[in-house]
Amino acid sequence: MSDSPEYYAIRQRLTLGVNRYEIARTGADFEGGEQFAFAQQKRMKLKEEVRFFTDDTKSAIVFTFKARNVMDINSVVDVFDAEGASLGTFRKDFGKSLINSTWYLEAPGLPELTAREASDGKAIARRFGVPLRYDFIFRDPEGNEAASVFRKFGIRDSYKVTVKDTRYDERLILAMMVALDSLQDR
Repeated sequence: MSDSPEYYAIRQRLTLGVNRYEIARTGADFEGGEQFAFAQQKRMKLKEEVRFFTDDTKSAIVFTFKARNVMDINSVVDVFDAEGASLGTFRKDFGKSLINSTWYLEAPGLPELTAREASDGKAIARRFGVPLRYDFIFRDPEGNEAASVFRKFGIRDSYKVTVKDTRYDERLILAMMVALDSLQDR
């Protein structure tokens, strides 16, 4: 695990018919920073897919994620680099998510991470339609925090992402973070 965390800001762009996200590598204040990727979710696809480009010209792909099956309650989502090599997978645990949304992230050669909503109370309230933001903490099997994402409400959703365990490929972590926005409430 690295001594210094990495920080990212994810901001959703307001557009009709397509989910778009700007991802920037920032400092601990989550302000400014250099653009890391621009993501666009294809709508009306039988299998969920999001492509991450270097910028909004969409001229070069950095990484992608794609569901193995038509999105169902236990579908596995693969994350690939620009050349198509696997970076890892993530999936939602439907049963546990009835109470508190629970996701699993797997990377080759590293322990599986479990991501759960940070507050059980907020998670349960959200099940009853209370419009609360959701925050997720990613933990390794020993319970150590590996990453977190905190959602900020506004005209457009934005997220503060902290990666404490930098052994995990940032592209895999960021793909999972965008999925939390685009797939969470399904």
